[in-house]
Amino acid sequence: MLRALRRCAGMVLTLVVSSFLIFAAMYAAPGDPATFLIGNPEEATPERIAAIEAQYHLNEPLLNQYWHWARNAFTGDLGTSARYRQPVADLMASRLPNTLSLVGYAALLFTGFGILLGVLATVRRRRTTDSVIVAATTLAASVPSFVIGILLVSQFSVRLGWFPVAGAGEGFFDRVHHLPLPAVALSLGAVAIVSRVTRQSMVEQFDAEHVEFARGFGLSERKVILRHVLRNAWGPIVTMISLIMASMLAGTVAVESVFGISGVGALLVDAINAHDFAVVQAVLLYMVVAYMIVTLVVDLLLPLFDPRIKVNAA
Repeated sequence: MLRALRRCAGMVLTLVVSSFLIFAAMYAAPGDPATFLIGNPEEATPERIAAIEAQYHLNEPLLNQYWHWARNAFTGDLGTSARYRQPVADLMASRLPNTLSLVGYAALLFTGFGILLGVLATVRRRRTTDSVIVAATTLAASVPSFVIGILLVSQFSVRLGWFPVAGAGEGFFDRVHHLPLPAVALSLGAVAIVSRVTRQSMVEQFDAEHVEFARGFGLSERKVILRHVLRNAWGPIVTMISLIMASMLAGTVAVESVFGISGVGALLVDAINAHDFAVVQAVLLYMVVAYMIVTLVVDLLLPLFDPRIKVNAA
């Protein structure tokens, strides 16, 4: 109970500090926020500027401005986009499903293939298979995702015509057809990380006493690996998968740009270029909240994968 309260207090403090930094950083940018909000320089009359400053509380101290913004954001009012002239919450709601679908698709790929390759490398360690997997994953991790995306588009979309060139699709089955290439581009480097963590965690378990006891008890090597080696290696694997997913929620900009996906990452780039402060603040706040939610869920689920964590925490 005490651990849960400390965790909640830490999350609240993190959210307050990070949200204040996000808000303050936007208004510390060069230029006059009121002028950017007006948009057209010809309309930036003294009367218009005064009205904008009063509307957005720009004529008040920074802490007062932050209080108004944070209070509205807590109720779901993220302001109005200066570029799109519509509520930021509506913009986020229309873009978020594309990003979440892409990250979810990529998570399935890098989790499945990463663990599979890690287990295979562990079982075949000190053999050619292990060396090939390590070399291949190292190469995959060293290539930027946007480069992989361009290669995939040129080969499988333009040349072979197997997948659409751009877009996220509409509906479940259409998205399944549109998102394989961007999901592969986004997840390839993560496959390398998960496979290495899986291999390292499993190797550490191979010489444990309970594994030797299981072998001496007469269990087959397959059951020893699945029930005793892999099961006790889940903690670091699940933690790494969650960290990668959390970083992907904030790191889809390059892939969305290559594949023309209207997601949160592409929205952030457009908002930065247009000095659309309200959108930038909302997207950055979403990234912080998403990261916090993922890490909280993992903290709650880890004891299910490794009961030793619960015992140590107690």
